Amino acid sequence: MRPRPLIPREDLARRVRELGGSIARDHDRDHAGRPLVLIALMDGAFCFAADLVRSIDLDDLTLVFHPVRSYRGTESTGTVACEPLSGLAGRRVLVVDDILDSGRTLATVLAAVARAGASSASSCVLLDKPMRRVDAGQATADYIGFTVPDVFVVGYGLDHDGRWRHLPDVCVI
Repeated sequence: MRPRPLIPREDLARRVRELGGSIARDHDRDHAGRPLVLIALMDGAFCFAADLVRSIDLDDLTLVFHPVRSYRGTESTGTVACEPLSGLAGRRVLVVDDILDSGRTLATVLAAVARAGASSASSCVLLDKPMRRVDAGQATADYIGFTVPDVFVVGYGLDHDGRWRHLPDVCVI
């Protein structure tokens, strides 16, 4: 099984720069002078988050990686394992994830951010699969890189049981 490109690295780079610009402009407009905490969901969002944080032109920006698990192989387990968050009281938070699929992970993490006392929270995902939403899931994200069909994707941090994360393009297997 050889992955085939779905979104080439050049398109990823261009769109990530656009997202970073939008996030910085919106933050300056609505929260000027306040720090922004990016919470990157591990492990899949690490490439996206690294490129995104370099594209957000803000003076006070913190990047935190937070482990979350919901997949085994190519299937969602239906549950989300998320450790409690701390140190967010009164902070402005942007949750960064690789893919918005069922919506369970994003809903779980945004609820944890609220429980941790963040003053506000928004979300940014690289990929969106709206046809996969479930009733208990987050319906959408505030910032979306690409909407993709209902296929299993790897590369640019996304994996299949730990494989294919290193690919520079988002690919279909």
